[in-house]
Amino acid sequence: MKTYTPIKNKETKVSDLFYEYKLGAKPFLKWVGGKRQLLSQFEALYPIELKLKKIKNYYEPFVGGGAIFFDVAQNYEVENAFLYDINDELILAYKVIQRDVFKLIEFLYRYEKQYKKLNEEKRKEYYYELRENYNLQRFNIDYNKYSENWIPRVAQTIFLNKTCFNGLFRFNSKGGFNSPMGRYKNPKILDEPNLLNVSKLLEIATIKKADFKEVKNDIKNNSFVYFDPPYRPISKTSSFTSYSKFNFLDDEQLQLASLFYELDQQGHKLMLSNSDPKNTDPDDDFFETIYANYNIIRVDAKRSINSNANKRNSIKEIVVTNY
Repeated sequence: MKTYTPIKNKETKVSDLFYEYKLGAKPFLKWVGGKRQLLSQFEALYPIELKLKKIKNYYEPFVGGGAIFFDVAQNYEVENAFLYDINDELILAYKVIQRDVFKLIEFLYRYEKQYKKLNEEKRKEYYYELRENYNLQRFNIDYNKYSENWIPRVAQTIFLNKTCFNGLFRFNSKGGFNSPMGRYKNPKILDEPNLLNVSKLLEIATIKKADFKEVKNDIKNNSFVYFDPPYRPISKTSSFTSYSKFNFLDDEQLQLASLFYELDQQGHKLMLSNSDPKNTDPDDDFFETIYANYNIIRVDAKRSINSNANKRNSIKEIVVTNY
């Protein structure tokens, strides 16, 4: 294992190290429903104006793992990004990486070193004790005011995400993280080069804990908006929408469709992802109805939330665009 040496010069900037670690930024959290696997299909669906360098502002009202943001920020000449999510812990993570990545790396280095020297039984004790402490400490966090105690909090978030079952970033209705421990022999708890690259990209970002409708208050001309809401369940057993303590049901899907229409009328370029109900019910026209005036494209995806690997088959997902 490499030895991490803390940065001694406090004036050192992430940009000074960026080219040393130029590996390509990618999501720093495992994320159920993440879009990395779909990038090759999505790139063909981006608005031509983005490719012609005419779009300077990018908005993502459900940032989640951020795969599309990382792709757009690295490969197209956007100047400003606005990233939103309702999940407190996720927004803390983005803000800490943006502002205090070196201190975060120090905490993660210690977690990785402690965890990897333990046997399986001790790792289990370590994981569940840390998870319990993590859930208790949320009552001592001011999620609205940046603080030094955000940094160890985010280190714990990343640790739990990298060591829990399947990267299942899941919270119960009371806001407690409840994913069980995963069985990884050598989890990558600290990915220093990627965190530095992510921090560099976040220099152009405004990050907000906010409902998706907040985008209306920030939107500028020459904008591209990508919506990736919690997916509408395609069966009674696939209703995993609990990335936060808030539900996202059909009523919220309809509110989102209304916002999509409103922003379309203002002339913005819009793209939206969701599940395809026709995977299980060919007669389910929910999205065809609420997005009747727009293009609906189907893409192939392989989702791995099922614990049975034999059931992780390719399915269709939809992409809606207004161009």
